[in-house]
Amino acid sequence: MSANFRFIRKSRALTKTQKFAVAGVTTLGAAAIAVSAAVPGEATTVAADTAAPATVASQPVKGVKASVTDRLAGDSLKVQAIAAKQQAVAKEKAAVAAKKTAAERKAVAGRHAQQATARAAQRPQMQTVAASKTYGNDLNGWIRQSLDIMKQHNIPGSYSGLHRNILRESSGNPRAINDWDINAINGIPSKGLLQVIDPTFRTYHVPGTSWNIYDPVANITAACNYAAHRYGSMDNVNSAY
Repeated sequence: MSANFRFIRKSRALTKTQKFAVAGVTTLGAAAIAVSAAVPGEATTVAADTAAPATVASQPVKGVKASVTDRLAGDSLKVQAIAAKQQAVAKEKAAVAAKKTAAERKAVAGRHAQQATARAAQRPQMQTVAASKTYGNDLNGWIRQSLDIMKQHNIPGSYSGLHRNILRESSGNPRAINDWDINAINGIPSKGLLQVIDPTFRTYHVPGTSWNIYDPVANITAACNYAAHRYGSMDNVNSAY
């Protein structure tokens, strides 16, 4: 070997002093690591420093959520207010419609009452008398009913006077008609129990009786009304009148 080679090998070898120095450095490093692991305060401080930005960053998010919540709450209140107003309007319209309907019903009822009153006023008193009494459907019944009606209208006459003239004029036949006298020749024949012509019947018709000239009661009362105006009473008639 050369001298240079021998020198190199000699330089690589550590002296005992150097070995102790290296061992001391290694021991100090291990101790430092152990001390670092044994002190938790440092780790907490680092973690706290690391978490702090996250806490700061969360504040604006909370503010945004509160703002959105407030806006939604305000919109909800507006919707509720609109719905309440619509309900109030609907109730008011319903009340107006009900009031109008009630007024219309009241008006109709009033008209019906007025019409009923008018009909009652036009209805002759004799109908009340007729309703409270029963008359036979024969000559006797016709005369008695006619006398009650005549009494209500202040038309004079007696049972005997009516009966006598009826038998002479028609023999008690309410459908009797004269087709041969001057009235018949003139086209207005005498008709009914007391042989009344149509113009006389219409002129002296008694309210509340039928407008049918062949109706027994209507024919008698109209004839007696005419006789009262011309002769004072049917009792005074003893022949053709």
